[in-house]
Amino acid sequence: MEHIFSYHSLSAFTKAIFIAIGCDDASAALATEVLLSADLRGIDSHGVARLSGYVRLWEAGRINATPHIRIVHETPSTAVIDGDAGLGLVVAPYAMEVAIRKAQTAGTGWVSVRNSNHFGIAGYHAMMALQHDMTGIAMTNASALVAPTFSIERMLGTNPIAVAIPAGTQPPFVADMATTTAANGKLEILQRKDAPAPLGWVQDKDGADTTDANILKKQGALLPLGSDREHGSHKGYALGSIVDIFSAVFSGASYGPWVPPFPAYVPMPQGMPGQGLGHFFGAMRVDAFRPAQEFKEHMDNWIGRFRNATPAPGHERVLIPGDPERETEAIRAAEGIPVVDSVVSDLRELAAKMNVPFPAAMTA
Repeated sequence: MEHIFSYHSLSAFTKAIFIAIGCDDASAALATEVLLSADLRGIDSHGVARLSGYVRLWEAGRINATPHIRIVHETPSTAVIDGDAGLGLVVAPYAMEVAIRKAQTAGTGWVSVRNSNHFGIAGYHAMMALQHDMTGIAMTNASALVAPTFSIERMLGTNPIAVAIPAGTQPPFVADMATTTAANGKLEILQRKDAPAPLGWVQDKDGADTTDANILKKQGALLPLGSDREHGSHKGYALGSIVDIFSAVFSGASYGPWVPPFPAYVPMPQGMPGQGLGHFFGAMRVDAFRPAQEFKEHMDNWIGRFRNATPAPGHERVLIPGDPERETEAIRAAEGIPVVDSVVSDLRELAAKMNVPFPAAMTA
């Protein structure tokens, strides 16, 4: 069963929780905006459902609610940022702003981040560049839940990549994807529904296929994009590795199997080679390549032609990356955000623990 909440009520509640853990008003507002952008865009696994997870990380001393975020190394077009164990929801926008500022003067800006935490959806950060007539890139490493091709060891995270490209009259191109066949959050949604996982999403501790959505709790692993070698899992493995290296080896964050886990109850890895989670951001001025208006006209042409491609039987239309999320955002902004029973129960418990009023649902 789902309960519908207005964006305003969920936003006020979420901001109050972030203030309750010690964030200042501006940081709480920013963290709330980033977190709820996932719910608005239909990426329910990365939105308010994760709020209690951030609180548990704070309680465990792994999140600093008042970080001193700083640049520790830079060139005219690059920077390394130390997030001081802050909320990734706050650290990441800071880093993307640095990338944008560098692109404004150098044409492109590239920023790698260490000592951060989970940053919400990658798409939010990549899309920050759009208002500046820039292409934005965002990626992050994550808890090691993914077995490389031919492995039974969990070595990589779901390690998403997002790319946002501006257009003119058409909506922007926004690709936001995990480098696994399915993101861990989708497994969590299946767990809440007590539903099986499709074949090709996960393997058990011995490397055998399984549909058990709870298999990660039994030493199983997520699979790279492609699922198996015959279907190209080596490509998903390579993409996840690239994200890990750009996010962490460049910055000095922990990488591979040493990335700090999101669940606060999971012990920290031994022998960590770096600090916290790592992110990587890029901003590129489109006029660093060709006049912005000319570029956007051709992006409109590209998008229009792909949108008008002949659909296969059984399909009404061809989508452009970003279409489903944009359409969902328009609906949810107007009609409210659905939250499943189990998440509502979790949030009610959080509200009671933090002494924050829980909002009333629009419908149940």
